[in-house]
Amino acid sequence: METGTGTGTTRAQHRFFILCVAPSLAVLALITLLPSLYLLATSFTPLSLTRPETLWDFSTPLENYSHLLQDSRLHNSVWVQIKLSFWTVLLQLLIGLALALLLNIRSRLLEALRTVFLIPMVLPPIVVAIIWKVIYTPDISPLHGLLGLLGWNVPALITDPDWALTAIIIADTWEWFPFTMLMVLAALQMMPQELLDAAKVDGASPWQLTWHITLPFIKGVLLVAGLFRLIDSIKAFPLIFILTEGGPGNVTEVTNYYSFLQAFNFSYLGFSSAITVALLAATVALSWLIVRLVGWGNKID
Repeated sequence: METGTGTGTTRAQHRFFILCVAPSLAVLALITLLPSLYLLATSFTPLSLTRPETLWDFSTPLENYSHLLQDSRLHNSVWVQIKLSFWTVLLQLLIGLALALLLNIRSRLLEALRTVFLIPMVLPPIVVAIIWKVIYTPDISPLHGLLGLLGWNVPALITDPDWALTAIIIADTWEWFPFTMLMVLAALQMMPQELLDAAKVDGASPWQLTWHITLPFIKGVLLVAGLFRLIDSIKAFPLIFILTEGGPGNVTEVTNYYSFLQAFNFSYLGFSSAITVALLAATVALSWLIVRLVGWGNKID
């Protein structure tokens, strides 16, 4: 009898849990799953705002995807995206890790600086873009004014084809390195002190402690931070929209910005949807590959 009662109670709790979660799942499906399915369906149509009759035209479902393979401007945007993602993720991980190791040292001054380092991350992306627009505009830039006083003539970076992408990388790194720093700092503060004490007793140097103890312990956190920043770098839109609009030429035109142009400048919603679906699939595949190659967890070798 007790077993039956216990089973009945468990089932009742399970039903209650489902009833509590069901509304949230329904809302989640409504705002994410349905738009995603609509995006996928639209990618198989030649939908254009100038031709509303093409909304449900599935006569040539793979036409948009065949155009993806032939569009040289899209291929260039993918290459720009690869360079932007590689350098921003790498720099954010390195700077965030270095500052986290520094801020993990017990010091009142460093503890006070933690909040200061978080400011770029909590600012709205549009505000960050406007700040860097001012910095990169020579006529009103305090940085250009200071460099001019020192006798250094620095070109307007966002209008120089050789420096425009670098300018975006600098701004994006400044905005998001606190994210990595915060995650790594949290992991460092959860690290068992006994591991470090034991290594110190064995005569390990600070460099050996960092390389053989600290980094293996936070490997999983670095992987998660890197994946989050990789995904966000692929969505880097406000900085490019405000600073360069994909220019000069198309040297800062990343894939999602090219998709935006196709949809809202040229009204090719079907082709833009195909670009977005392909970009999403590539992001998921790349994230899976990184997890498989790098590994997961925080085991210490």
